[in-house]
Amino acid sequence: MRASSDRTVPCLFFPAPAAMALVLAAACALLICALPARGAANEGFPNKPLRVVVGFSAGSVVDVSARVIAQKLTESWNQQVVVDNRPSAGGIIAAQTVAHANPDGYTLLSVSASHAVAPAIYAKLPYDTLKDFAGITTTVNSPAVLVVNPALGVKSVKELIALAKAKPGQLNFSSGGIGSATHFSAELFKSMAGIDVAHVPYKGIPEALTETMTGRVQYFLSPLAVALPMMKEGKVLALAVSSAKRVAVIPDVPTIAEAGVPGYRWDTWFGLLVPAKTPAPIIARLNREITRILNLPDVRQRWTALGTEPIPSTAAEFDRLIARDIADLTKLARAANIKAN
Repeated sequence: MRASSDRTVPCLFFPAPAAMALVLAAACALLICALPARGAANEGFPNKPLRVVVGFSAGSVVDVSARVIAQKLTESWNQQVVVDNRPSAGGIIAAQTVAHANPDGYTLLSVSASHAVAPAIYAKLPYDTLKDFAGITTTVNSPAVLVVNPALGVKSVKELIALAKAKPGQLNFSSGGIGSATHFSAELFKSMAGIDVAHVPYKGIPEALTETMTGRVQYFLSPLAVALPMMKEGKVLALAVSSAKRVAVIPDVPTIAEAGVPGYRWDTWFGLLVPAKTPAPIIARLNREITRILNLPDVRQRWTALGTEPIPSTAAEFDRLIARDIADLTKLARAANIKAN
């Protein structure tokens, strides 16, 4: 509306002090009423199905841990939680999918330590590992176990190293993909043992373990939870575990450090992330519920029986863990000259 020369018009647009006070009071009341409404929207989460994206094959620990949590969330929230497997590039494609997803808490990413490995060995990624994600919680920790095909004829880590040194370049090891935790742990073993062996990457951990069982590759540093059933059936032979101490479910199996590579240690953590701009109240709700699930007796018993330990954390603790591991793994990758192809 244009200004008018009528002297009464300004009174309509510029109220007297008393009228202005009433206007301001009304505006404040509207603002105060609006704030609880926004909080209520977050408190209404979730009101539709959720999706957990996994960058590895079904049957891997990163997949199984996601499925255990998805099932329990479906039961407690009465909303379907779907696990979406996208095995490729050591989890990078799955991470890219979630990094660019709507940050509303309905799209989660199930990750392993390979999430921190990727920025240590790739010159460029289609996302920023630190800036594009927010942690929900760590879920479980799983030591790796060095397994070989029984037909290989070696029964200890020292014998495996001796065979590799006697046949440089002729032995190979499998992994769940370039840049995966299984790749990095094996490269670290290769470097510290001083052996010349070839890397054969697969789409996921189950495939890498299968290739070891068939003898197409000689050894694999597998998550213990995945390899344990095959060990019990005698399809693979366990030489050592990667953790700092022996594991209760296989107490007779030494650590790699004990068995011939002093100082070696590798623990693989798993966890859940969301896109970075997901509202804090939604992250907090996810954290509370998933922490409750991880502490359920049946869930803890299921994981402990596989040599895997539930390790719920705060969202901030998980963010710090990823940042710290990226820094440490980058140093290790440079020192051992570990690079993605």
